[in-house]
Amino acid sequence: MATTIEPAAGTGLERSCGPRERANGGALPRKDWFRSSAPAPGIELLEAWFAGAAYGRHRHDSYTICVTTGGVQAFNYRGARHASPAGHVTVLHPDEMHDGFAGTEDGFGYRSVYLDPARVAEALRTLTGFRGRGAQPRGLPFAPAVSTNPLLARAIAAAFTADLAREPLARDALVLRLTEGLIAAEAEHSVGGGAPATAAPPSPRTLDLLALARARAFLETEKFRVVRSAELEAVTGLSRYELARQFRAHHGTSPYRYLLMRRLEAARKALRAGTTPLAELALDAGFADQAHFTRAFTKAYGLTPSRYRALGGAH
Repeated sequence: MATTIEPAAGTGLERSCGPRERANGGALPRKDWFRSSAPAPGIELLEAWFAGAAYGRHRHDSYTICVTTGGVQAFNYRGARHASPAGHVTVLHPDEMHDGFAGTEDGFGYRSVYLDPARVAEALRTLTGFRGRGAQPRGLPFAPAVSTNPLLARAIAAAFTADLAREPLARDALVLRLTEGLIAAEAEHSVGGGAPATAAPPSPRTLDLLALARARAFLETEKFRVVRSAELEAVTGLSRYELARQFRAHHGTSPYRYLLMRRLEAARKALRAGTTPLAELALDAGFADQAHFTRAFTKAYGLTPSRYRALGGAH
């Protein structure tokens, strides 16, 4: 995320300070904090809480797509002041000046994905059916500054639970879903901002069933290791985003999610079959560590691996 911070009354993102005081006395409940990571080129994640002025006027050369997780996030953008309550989605187009501050005295929190426009452009070519070389068929989507778009909200939530640093297929799924959400949000805005647009771009008209069968067989065979996007492209002859789109249309899920569930199925069988230590079982099933395995298992089955084993694996 390339960011230009300009001189302003606020400070940059690299701050952390103590409790703030209410106008009528008493400390606000939270301190300012943020944590960020860059799991892959062109993708960065930021989670933060601010009270008062969060940061001064600045701009990014990436999309900024975020969900307000608490309080009210306020900002000046494209000549207007905006407010994003908890649960709302904010989209800032690349290279657009903006600032950020709390809309109420209680501060605000948010989770944000910074996405390279080049990744959006690549996914856009697949979603719009463009097959030429070089130029894209349309400009980058320009979504409204604040919306309740569920596609974007779900994609952001997934970004903070998937292992983006380790799993290329998870990154492909994220970029595709965010691009679909940007297109849907732009459509919502273009018709006057009625009900939130929930429909993604239409499903592919034709499916390469042989390529999809090869992809599925490859994922089944290689489920205990990281599978790279280039490998599936070589196996299927489809681009990574075209494969992700067709795979979801045919199997109801992304290649990454399919691979993850095959790992979890194998781990669940191992939990029922014996007493292998969880740390060892996690590595055997292709997870980075026990913590990663526990998070994924709990999200999929509603029980931790240890509780699942203690209950006899009957769930």
